[in-house]
Amino acid sequence: MVHGLEEAAELHPAAPPAETAGPVSALIARLNRLVEIVSSAALVAAGIVLTYAVVTRYFLHLSTDWQDEVSVFLIVGAVFMSSAAVQARRGHVGIEAIVGLLSARANHVRVVLVDIATLFFCSYFAWKSFTLLHEAFVGGYRTSSTWQPPLWIPYSLMTAGMALLSIQILLQVVTGLMQRGRTR
Repeated sequence: MVHGLEEAAELHPAAPPAETAGPVSALIARLNRLVEIVSSAALVAAGIVLTYAVVTRYFLHLSTDWQDEVSVFLIVGAVFMSSAAVQARRGHVGIEAIVGLLSARANHVRVVLVDIATLFFCSYFAWKSFTLLHEAFVGGYRTSSTWQPPLWIPYSLMTAGMALLSIQILLQVVTGLMQRGRTR
């Protein structure tokens, strides 16, 4: 059973180190690191915005109609954009009940098959996010609040995040298939 990210990475690393995996993996690793930093700042900013909203409502009795959407946009952006960085560490929730029951080879096949299924799902999600983004941008769609920011902002973050996640998983699938070819 795995209890931490470090242990999970030791059991089945998601991808080889960026310096040995080629230029695409190295680029994605650097991009993931940048996105982690920006996403962390976005979460801190969302916390500050929400704290400001609570303070101004409670002590000053002022209504702020923009803080909810700003915080949601920041959190949605942070979650979607950082998903590839989390996947690079295999940090997403996974069920490890059968890992100990399978041989190393069967476990490797399981991981690659799950990655392939995940790649199909995430690629479809990225494509659907892009269609939402296009529709919102062309149609000039806005939220229904009094502030009315454009909906292309969160949809663009969803699209970019899911595209990065799909690329990360594709790299993991390719790496897994290459490792399988070497272990035969």
